[in-house]
Amino acid sequence: MIPGSARLAVETRHGVVRGAAAEDGVTAFLGIPYAAPPAGPLRFEPPRPPRPWSGVRDCTTYGPTAPQPPVEGPVARLLPHVSIPGEDYLNLNVWTASPSGSRPVMVFIHGGSFTGGSGAIPTYDGTAFARHGVVLVTVNYRLGADGFLWLGEGVPNLGLLDQIAALAWVRDNIGSFGGDPGNVTVFGESAGGMSVCTLLAMPAAAGLFRRAIAQSGAARCVLTPDTAAWAGRRLAELLGVASTRAAIGLVPRPQLMAAQGQLALEVTGESAEWGDDLARNIMPFEPVVDGELLPAVPEQAIRDGAGADVDLLVGTNADEGNLFFVPTGVVAGAGEEALAAFLRARRYPPDAADALRAARPDSSAGQLISDVMTDRFYRAPARELALAHPRAYVYEFAWASPAFEGAMGACHALELPFVFDTLADPGCAALLGPEPPQRLADAMHRAWIGFATNGDPGWSRYDEPARTVMRFDDTDRSPA
Repeated sequence: MIPGSARLAVETRHGVVRGAAAEDGVTAFLGIPYAAPPAGPLRFEPPRPPRPWSGVRDCTTYGPTAPQPPVEGPVARLLPHVSIPGEDYLNLNVWTASPSGSRPVMVFIHGGSFTGGSGAIPTYDGTAFARHGVVLVTVNYRLGADGFLWLGEGVPNLGLLDQIAALAWVRDNIGSFGGDPGNVTVFGESAGGMSVCTLLAMPAAAGLFRRAIAQSGAARCVLTPDTAAWAGRRLAELLGVASTRAAIGLVPRPQLMAAQGQLALEVTGESAEWGDDLARNIMPFEPVVDGELLPAVPEQAIRDGAGADVDLLVGTNADEGNLFFVPTGVVAGAGEEALAAFLRARRYPPDAADALRAARPDSSAGQLISDVMTDRFYRAPARELALAHPRAYVYEFAWASPAFEGAMGACHALELPFVFDTLADPGCAALLGPEPPQRLADAMHRAWIGFATNGDPGWSRYDEPARTVMRFDDTDRSPA
């Protein structure tokens, strides 16, 4: 802490930063650069350290966010979104109650299908965590083509390398904010949860965190180099340029964002052009199993022992798929033909529809589409990851949103304001309704803090034969 009038300033390895007073004695340091701006010759290069600065850097407002497509459609109206222009977007935010002491640290990686999102979304405000004894960090990282384009040239997985650089910054600097660099929990939701699981399998991330929480994202969402290269070539075709990073890097941002969106839409349909991994995951920009930075599919690497010394908490929401299929009218309006087309596109066997009908005879075709998404993309991978890891705890979030007359259920992303204890965020009002249960936020928030503090969220591990799952719902929580 810098003494005197600059009492809200902290010295980092690259310079002094001044934060802003938040509620309850918490100070927020916003937009701290952890790497140099990924622009010009550094755009498709691994992250470099930020240039040191003299004087006191003002960190009282959020910094730029990663370039991403505009948020549109019915789902976009349900989730908060923040976009701040600028090239210096490899930055992070820190909330702390005091620069003294040595408290548990939690580092949050946002979701957004690896193409959207930021650490500046108000839902992720870290004030409650800091008030309750944690130093909370949120990070930005490169998205879309900038972070995950692979054409067989250069260095892959730049977005993941950004996350590792942010974790290294935490290791080297968080002590100045009152955090314990030896007790770091990395956690994330959706693509952020997938990132957490991928980091467990990356040798370059070893030793940077002691615990991990994967919310609604497990360890299968990666692409083979061949599939990733196909997606890169298709992006170049849509742009009308050569299939090189240099050529794609010259395309104006709005045109690149539009082409990324078109490619993302294409891969939701039926085609024999792309591999099974892309057909299942429906995301053209994902981590690439290149054999070096990411040696294997994370689930297999974890089964083989990667991350075995890291405590793991993993879970999903009861009705994940409803976020994508209720607002768009699929649940209410899809028929048998749409169900069959969905299953074909996701490479299910020809008799899959009959098996689903037999198992859930009272469900509509549209609800079966949503249920398949929930079970096969979220719940099953999470449970199998827990079985593959020797120190795993499992939860399920089951409180039902009142949105769309209750049809949303416990949809994807609904748990986030409960975890962060930010139920008052106006951006969440459409999903949460007028009276979300504070007691449930208290219980979930407390469990995350307990896990980050000592590796125990408050229930038994997912071990044989019990396979305990903690269910968070209207009655706060109960073993399931």
